[in-house]
Amino acid sequence: MSASERFSLRPSTEEWRRAWIARGELRDRRFELPAGAQSVIFDRARLVNADFSGTRFADFSSHAGEFEGCDFSGAAFEYLSLGATAAEGTWDRVSWPQSVFRDCVFRRTRFAPRTFFGNVRFERCVFDRARLRQQTFTTEAEFVDCVFSGRLREINFWGRPPRDETALGRERNAFTGNDFTAAELDHVAFRHIDLHAQRWPGPPGYALLDRVSARVRAVLPLVESWPDERHREEAHFSLKLLAGRAVERNDDHAVVSPPDMGRRLPPALREELFEAFRDTSRDTCPG
Repeated sequence: MSASERFSLRPSTEEWRRAWIARGELRDRRFELPAGAQSVIFDRARLVNADFSGTRFADFSSHAGEFEGCDFSGAAFEYLSLGATAAEGTWDRVSWPQSVFRDCVFRRTRFAPRTFFGNVRFERCVFDRARLRQQTFTTEAEFVDCVFSGRLREINFWGRPPRDETALGRERNAFTGNDFTAAELDHVAFRHIDLHAQRWPGPPGYALLDRVSARVRAVLPLVESWPDERHREEAHFSLKLLAGRAVERNDDHAVVSPPDMGRRLPPALREELFEAFRDTSRDTCPG
C-alpha cells in the first residue's frame, strides 16, 4: 500500500473483532473515532501532524505504521500494541515490520499497564509526565533522541532483543541520545545499553558510575561499622544486587541513586552510603 493512498477507516472483516482498520495517509487533521468505536488497528498507515489528544482507546494497535509529529497529549489506552507483529490473523514469524513514531508528543498520556511495545522505534519523541508504569514488554523497542520527564516506574529498556532477531532484521536495538535529566527513575532497568550515550539527572540524586563492583567492595568497611545488624544486612543485600546487575547488564556501569543502597535503610544512612559510593576514588577502586 502506498503511503500517499487516501486514508480509510473501516470495520474489521473478522467478525469476532470489534475493531476498525485504518490504512493510507492522514495529514494535518484530528483523528476522529467513528461513533461508538474505541478500538483501532493502524495497518501500514501513515499519520502526519495528526491530533490524538484527549482520545480514549479501548484498543490501539499499529502494524508497520508511521506517526510523524502527532500529538497524543492526554490520550488514554486500555490496551496498547505499538509495534504489532501482524494487523489481522496470525504472525508467520518470518517478517516483523517496524512501526515508527517520530517527533511525537506524549504529554500526560496514560499508557496501558504492560503495553506491548513490540517492534517500534521512537525518534525525537517527548514523554512529558506520561504514565509509564509497569512496562516490561519492551524487548524490541528502540529510542533515539527522546526526552523523558516525570516519574518512570518499573520499566525495562533493552539494547539487545533477546529473541526474534531474524524477523526484526537486527541484533541490537538503537538506544542513544535520550534525555532523562528531568525524569525520576523508580525501578528502571537499562540492559546492554551504552549509558554514556544518554543524559542523566545529576547529583545529588543520581550518578552514572563505572567500576560498580569495585565500589561495592570499597564501601563495605563503612557498612560494617554500623551498629544495627538489620541495616548491615539490608545494605549488603542491596549492594550485592546492584553489583551483579551492573556486571551482567552494562559492563560494570550503572546509574545509581540513594535507594539503590537499600530502600529500607534510614534516609540518613542511605545518603551517607551513597556519598561514599559515589566519591570512591580510582586508587580505592583499581582498574
